Amino acid sequence: MSDKINVSAVSYTNTKPFVYGLTHSPVAAHINLSLDIPATCADKLLNNEVDLGLVPVATLLRMPHYELVSDYCIGAVGAVNSVFIFSTKPIEEIQSICFDAQSRTSNLLAQVLMKHLWKKEVQWLSEGQADAFVEIGDRTFGKKAHYVYSYDLSECWFSLTQLPFVFAVWASVVKLPQHFLSLFNDALDLGLNNRNALIESLAKENLAIDLRHYLTQSIDYQFDSQKRLGLSTFLELASAL
Repeated sequence: MSDKINVSAVSYTNTKPFVYGLTHSPVAAHINLSLDIPATCADKLLNNEVDLGLVPVATLLRMPHYELVSDYCIGAVGAVNSVFIFSTKPIEEIQSICFDAQSRTSNLLAQVLMKHLWKKEVQWLSEGQADAFVEIGDRTFGKKAHYVYSYDLSECWFSLTQLPFVFAVWASVVKLPQHFLSLFNDALDLGLNNRNALIESLAKENLAIDLRHYLTQSIDYQFDSQKRLGLSTFLELASAL
């Protein structure tokens, strides 16, 4: 390959195993890697600014053509511990919820759960004061202790569907060479197999979360048949909102 593949990945802690693999394997010579918040990853792929991205799954609803790449994703079976609705009120008393500007997927998931699990109508706000708010990623670490009520949206999804939830997938808008795809998949595998070393290096950052549990138990990276079913179920419910 003469030209490098432009790749965008999410900058959160849950993506660091992927980033480790992409920067410590032969595929590094074939890519230009940028780290972005989820919404930016989505925009870059939609605007053809990158060839391949780890994009929030809600992005797929806006893409007429795409190819899902690799055997891996950002997913969870039950609680994920980094995607929440936080509130000082129980869910049955909430009248308004403020979206998280960084992730359309989690906002849609909150709406799906409010409709199908909690069966309640609320006012959804893009900004301003509300009874509750959606928040994702590293900003949620340690925050449960500060709110009387916290609802892990992946755990709530599992309660509703008995299926895993997929937050982000590797998607491409161009046809990529098979040789590159093999290198790319091997790189992601390498990163996941080196999580212990990564966890030791990240421990110095003093993140307010049990990193070992988070990266080996909370996040489930295998894009298996159950996750694919969970993804298709979510996209169907989200598109009907």
